[in-house]
Amino acid sequence: MIDTNFNISLTFPLTDFQGEIAALSAAFLWAVASTIYGRLGERIPPLQLNLLKGIIAIAFLLLTIPIAGEWLPNIALLPLCLLLTSGIVGIGLGDTAFLAAINYLGARRVLVMGTLAPPIAAVLALIFLQEKINLSAWCGILLTIIGVAWVITERTPDDRIGTRGTLDTGNVAAPLFASPFWRGIGFGLLAVVTNATGMVLSRAAFIDRSINPLWAALLRLSAAELVLLVWIALRHRQGNYKGKTLHSRQFVMAAIFASFCGTFLGIWLQQTAVKFTAVGIATTLMQTSPLFVIPLSRCLGERVSLRAIAGALVAIVGIGLLFYLK
Repeated sequence: MIDTNFNISLTFPLTDFQGEIAALSAAFLWAVASTIYGRLGERIPPLQLNLLKGIIAIAFLLLTIPIAGEWLPNIALLPLCLLLTSGIVGIGLGDTAFLAAINYLGARRVLVMGTLAPPIAAVLALIFLQEKINLSAWCGILLTIIGVAWVITERTPDDRIGTRGTLDTGNVAAPLFASPFWRGIGFGLLAVVTNATGMVLSRAAFIDRSINPLWAALLRLSAAELVLLVWIALRHRQGNYKGKTLHSRQFVMAAIFASFCGTFLGIWLQQTAVKFTAVGIATTLMQTSPLFVIPLSRCLGERVSLRAIAGALVAIVGIGLLFYLK
């Protein structure tokens, strides 16, 4: 017999660290999913991939709701608008930029760039949530930026060809964003800013309110999917969008698995983390994905240099300073 009253917020044995464990679990799942999305992104455009993974995740969420036993929650207008806006910014725009960045840079570097999200979230929280930042925190910001820069400035032969077949000739006279490498940096930075903004908006929705993380994830994803559908329709009408038909069963199964891990479970865990711990700690732990993706990349045959490992560690130490040595 199914207990319909089980804690849908993903209760862990160490309940005092429920949010922290949720954040670390999300980081691991995003590392796995990002590696798969990197391969899938070679077959279909980022907009289509983002729409596909969102639809799959929403299906899983709708199947989970009957088990949870919580149908239509009573959410006030302000937190509802905050969650919907968070989904549009963080998932609709942010995940599309994230997937585009993976096409140009690979999952490992994009996830390391993601370690810039906690400092940005800290600044946004200072402005909009009045969260103060001390000197040690600003030292953490500097150390994080150094670590990220150390990794993303390492050039390898793989950087010279984007997955769209564009050659980076290394011609310094070419426009800055003509290079696949710098396009990837641009998309990566956009993903970082929108991710941080989405986290702060989501945290604002949870403050002094009892909102189920499952419903928060569903609302955010639904808003993002609606915007993506409108975006694709407008581009299609202008003749600037060509979707790909999915015939490969292997591709579909990989998309379902990645969406289950990274989008369904990942966003659910993210909302659980934001609800049960401070946004700074949650964002910090969720940016540990580079530590998980480096061994995954190695298993897939990618060369992982000592510089990449050291840069990831330096960035995460900086994040630790930012939020733990207050």
